[in-house]
Amino acid sequence: MTQPWRLTQGGAIDRGHPLAFEYDGTRYEGYAGDTLASALLANGVHLVGRSFKYHRPRGIYSAGAEEPSALVQLARGARSEPNTRATTLELYDGLIAGSQNCWPSVRFDAGAIADAMSPLLPAGFYYKTFMWPPTPRWWLRYEHVIRRAAGMGRAADAPDPDHYEHQYAHCDVLVIGAGPAGLAAARVAAAAGARVIVCQQSPRFAGSVVGTGATIAGQPAGDWIDEAIVELAAQPDVTLLLRTSAFGYYDANLVGALERVTDHLSAVPTHLPRQRLWMIRAKAVVLASGAIERGIAYANNDRPGTMLAGAAFQYARRYGVRLGNRAVVFTNNDGAYAAALALHDAGVAIAAIVDARSESQLRGALPARARETGLAVLPGSVIAKARGRLRVSGVEVVSRAGGAARSLDCDLVAVSGGYSPAVHLFSQARGTLRYDATAASFLPDRSPMPIVAAGAVQGHCTPAAAIADGEAAAHAALAHAGITPRLALASPAQADDRLAVDPLWAVSLRNDAKCFVDLQNDVTVRDIRLAKREGYQAVEHLKRYTTLGMGTDQGKTGNVIGLALMGEALGVSIPQVGTTTFRPPYTPLTLGALPGYAHGTHVEPIRYTAMHPWHAAQGARFVNTGLWKRAHSYPRAGESEDDAAIREARNVRESVGVVDVSTLGKIELQGRDVGEFLNRLYVNRWDNLQVGRCRYGVMLREDGIVRDDGTTSRLDMTHYLMTTTTANAVAIMQTIERLLQIDWPELDVYATSVTEQWAAAALSGPKAREVLAQLVDRDVSNEGFPFLAVGQCRIRTAAGGVTARLFRMSYSGELAYEVHVPADCGRAMWEAVLEAGRPFGIIPYGTEAMNTLRIEKGHVVIGAEIDGRTTAGDLGMGKLVNPDKWCIGKPLLARAALNTADRWQLVGLTAGNSEVIPRGAKIVADPDHALPNPMLGHVTSWCFSPHVDRWIALALVSGGRSRHGETLWAVSPLSGARVQVTLGPPAFIDPNGERLRV
Repeated sequence: MTQPWRLTQGGAIDRGHPLAFEYDGTRYEGYAGDTLASALLANGVHLVGRSFKYHRPRGIYSAGAEEPSALVQLARGARSEPNTRATTLELYDGLIAGSQNCWPSVRFDAGAIADAMSPLLPAGFYYKTFMWPPTPRWWLRYEHVIRRAAGMGRAADAPDPDHYEHQYAHCDVLVIGAGPAGLAAARVAAAAGARVIVCQQSPRFAGSVVGTGATIAGQPAGDWIDEAIVELAAQPDVTLLLRTSAFGYYDANLVGALERVTDHLSAVPTHLPRQRLWMIRAKAVVLASGAIERGIAYANNDRPGTMLAGAAFQYARRYGVRLGNRAVVFTNNDGAYAAALALHDAGVAIAAIVDARSESQLRGALPARARETGLAVLPGSVIAKARGRLRVSGVEVVSRAGGAARSLDCDLVAVSGGYSPAVHLFSQARGTLRYDATAASFLPDRSPMPIVAAGAVQGHCTPAAAIADGEAAAHAALAHAGITPRLALASPAQADDRLAVDPLWAVSLRNDAKCFVDLQNDVTVRDIRLAKREGYQAVEHLKRYTTLGMGTDQGKTGNVIGLALMGEALGVSIPQVGTTTFRPPYTPLTLGALPGYAHGTHVEPIRYTAMHPWHAAQGARFVNTGLWKRAHSYPRAGESEDDAAIREARNVRESVGVVDVSTLGKIELQGRDVGEFLNRLYVNRWDNLQVGRCRYGVMLREDGIVRDDGTTSRLDMTHYLMTTTTANAVAIMQTIERLLQIDWPELDVYATSVTEQWAAAALSGPKAREVLAQLVDRDVSNEGFPFLAVGQCRIRTAAGGVTARLFRMSYSGELAYEVHVPADCGRAMWEAVLEAGRPFGIIPYGTEAMNTLRIEKGHVVIGAEIDGRTTAGDLGMGKLVNPDKWCIGKPLLARAALNTADRWQLVGLTAGNSEVIPRGAKIVADPDHALPNPMLGHVTSWCFSPHVDRWIALALVSGGRSRHGETLWAVSPLSGARVQVTLGPPAFIDPNGERLRV
């Protein structure tokens, strides 16, 4: 439990608050204020994982969100989370974590054989392999192996026990990043009376300078920061958000940010969310996101014990960790000298500072200090190769002028190849970038959005310059927000403080080792050059071919190196190569934070019909239809669900059955112009519909494709009732409201959804009229109540008479009626129908029997036949389209592509006596045709038909109506099934509709 590599003093940790944690089954100790990475380093743990592709040993490389290697599996059970960055994970008491992507252990990983086989696994190998034998069955075998190898950690297999919140906020100025530049900007904006929100991704404001001994404005950095925070916290219109990462910049200055509310707590209060997703709408944004250090590619530059120089500085100064016994610092800029001095102060012997620049370039204050301290500096030199396996043990240094290699023993290498400003959010704001040759990096240029960059993201590397730039950025942001600043720009103009970098992207390749550019995805210098040779030279092609920057770190430490190497290979400058697209999220998000509370019943509440308790009591099996629970079937003892559905469908054909249809969408339309409105909405005519009648209609999308179908009834002169499919009820209501409010506000039409207000039952079968006559107070004979009639009646129930709406319409192809009553009378109506039908053999039937009946009749349904690609003509309903009127979608029905002879058209399929048509089968002419086998169509719906006494199906087939009588094949490539089928009309029963009009 000791921390042998912890310094006895220094740092911004709380030594009075020790914390116990476990890593890879071993117990360790750290302090409050540690990250998991700093605590592991304090305990001498450098090897923390294995790389993605080659399973090479990897250690801690950085100290922030840019970490590409130290990805760990956090916690166990339901809260287990893969790919957690050890460098940003705050230590808490009882934390449990472990290495990932290794077996059986991180020290001995069987997957490391991939490193030995690397010549067979170059960049893009997955585009060139797994292609033979060229059969789906072999691909499924490959896929099984590939999926097992894919990914890094393991996602939890239990439901997430935590909850997440959403917060919406508006402000005048949003400050992203609370370093010196961000805090200075926030102070100026707050002093002007602006509403200000400050987001800081770390647990402390200006955390990168806290505890490092830095000074700001002549005082310790910590004191200046504390004064700024006290001042801002006292402002009522200032919101300070710690542990909050701005991850995405969206239209109209909407910024997404994720606040980690309880991730750092060992005991989480039940009333607090784990994380909170902020959606912040700002009038202006100050981007003070800082800069990210990058490395230099050389042989074996991925060995544990190799890290960025800035990270070494942070661990030594901020966390009080001695990172090793002997270090080599490799750099092409002055910044790494600060790390060398910090390591020296921490008791680490500095074997040498290997500086790629010439002696004449080493004129800065930091190189001078290093030499005054007695540190050895090797100018004009580079590290050619690192030694060691599970940890670096030494390096080979060569002069850029040539000569023999010099070997230096060390257990730590601190590398700095310069800094890349964190321009990700600026680019997401449609900002352009400009390449700065002095800093060898891309800087923000212009954006059409009100976003202003400040501080290190602008290339400033001193606190004074960053503060001055932050204040200037605040003035610009206030101008965007229309607010007059109250504080003048008092800070004097600063001299050029950009960190001068002598570009060095990679040391010349050695044949026996890998030089890594992207540590997370194992992309090497050799991969970049291979991409160039194979023609993948465009930056986006380079990214996808090599996977450069496609990891969870989005290439924060390696992208610019890769771009520069491609430029060198092509003989062009980096700006000519360009940059890849920066996409949100900037850092990974917990998936649960995106929906927040909008999951499960919070976003999809379960809806029950008034008759649901009765269905449940009768042992119904339920299915989800939209948000509704509907009875699938009513199995009897020893009966399967499919057998029950067949029995129910047969009973409807032979006798009578009743089904709960309460879930159908019901929209009441009232007003003088309803007829005209329906004319514009449906393909057929409606202004001539008589009171007391209903009509079937088809709606189109604007492109002529069928949107929905259903019936509309005219209850009186200005009162109509539209029914829609269950799944489309909400979408149709939304469409109607948009049309009436935006497109046609002049129409006198009022729409109200009444789906939940009415319970409905459909009574179907040859004996339906006899049952209904026992219940209602009106004539239901064919003369008194013909097909498509609508009217009111009183229905007799055990609870007394109930006013009902009665419709004569059929979905089953049989004589049928629908009875609609107020929802609170639904069960009474349902039980009355069953009681009246008892002498006639009535039984309830569910959605599966209803599906069988509609397939037998050839009726179409949303999702299967109405699949977003079919027209009314494809479905055999072209005659419904009235030629004498306009409606939505009709103009585009004339497009040539929608009227070709080979359009997929609705047909019926019949299989042999004992053959089962495969689910979702393809329709082909020859099942033995070489792949790819030309597809003539596909099965849309299928069932066993008790009426036909064999398997039947509806299908969409090329030129289907001209193929009646042909024999084709229904094949399933997945199951290997093949069945010969005969094509015919889609109606398998009563094609002339005599049964439903009897």
